[in-house]
Amino acid sequence: MTPTAGGAVPAEPQRTTVHLLRHGEVHNPGQVLYGRLPGYHLSELGRHMAELAAEHLADHDVVHVVSSPLERAQETAAPVAAAHDLPVTLDERVLEAGNEFEGLPVAGGQGLLRHPRLWPKMLNPLRPSWGEPYGEIVERMRSAIVDARAAARGHEAVIVSHQAPIWMIRLATEGRPLVHNPARRECSLASLTSLTFLGDELLSLSYAEPAAQLLPRAQKGAGA
Repeated sequence: MTPTAGGAVPAEPQRTTVHLLRHGEVHNPGQVLYGRLPGYHLSELGRHMAELAAEHLADHDVVHVVSSPLERAQETAAPVAAAHDLPVTLDERVLEAGNEFEGLPVAGGQGLLRHPRLWPKMLNPLRPSWGEPYGEIVERMRSAIVDARAAARGHEAVIVSHQAPIWMIRLATEGRPLVHNPARRECSLASLTSLTFLGDELLSLSYAEPAAQLLPRAQKGAGA
């Protein structure tokens, strides 16, 4: 590398990875779209999923762990942080997407047609009209990733978030339209969407499912 005018050799850009970890399965027998509601915890299967994610990351150079404030995310972050003897930093920027259907038994989109008063909220999927605009989700997630990358420069960070925010930032990162069919998201329970940077430039995006063996046992049509 060419020395600078003062004779110093500039430092090589450092490789940093930010892993976006979706939480594990939630105990939700009522098939409620729980969104940002408090009180929804991991199921026994979900805790096992979190442990598998932690095992997957155990030999990684993780130096920073961030979580959404929601219980299910914190419970997923706990074994990851424990494996690396790290605290968990809570960050509202990686919170679940706002959704006006939360609290209703419509998880996975099921049952919406049985609620005529909700129909006006479904008129504009481009925004979407039922909740937080896609573009706003992308911007808050991007900001959180930038800060996590700075905190873990030259190492790895883990951000535990939710399906919609992780999928939105993936679409934006890959230059794809933000409007999409939620049923086609590649972001399973306890999955990892990993962004690797050289300096501040994105090198690669990869996807892994540490809990793949448990997914067939997960409750269908629920989870966010």
